[in-house]
Amino acid sequence: MIRASCHCGAVVLEVDSPPVEVTDCHCSICRRYGTLWAYYAPERVRVLPSDPPTDVYVWGDRTLETHRCRNCGCVSHWVAIDPGVDLMGVNARLMDPEVLSAARTRYSDGP
Repeated sequence: MIRASCHCGAVVLEVDSPPVEVTDCHCSICRRYGTLWAYYAPERVRVLPSDPPTDVYVWGDRTLETHRCRNCGCVSHWVAIDPGVDLMGVNARLMDPEVLSAARTRYSDGP
């Protein structure tokens, strides 16, 4: 089990396998967040607690909810607003450095 947690530990995400690839997105928001996104099917990600202390930000074309910890401010994950999208993003920078170092990095200019 791979764990990703915010700085204060109030938000934890668990996935069954490490990311093989992460995306370094340079869209207008991701470059500001400094995230590296690992993509998983939502059923493969366990968010703890089940009602995490996150604030949600929705912007642009309103397709994603970006979550950040209310306590320490770390961006933890995003979920698709459209229930037909079977993908979510986990901020891989919140994983142990050894896990992250094994993943390839893909660069994206984003929308």
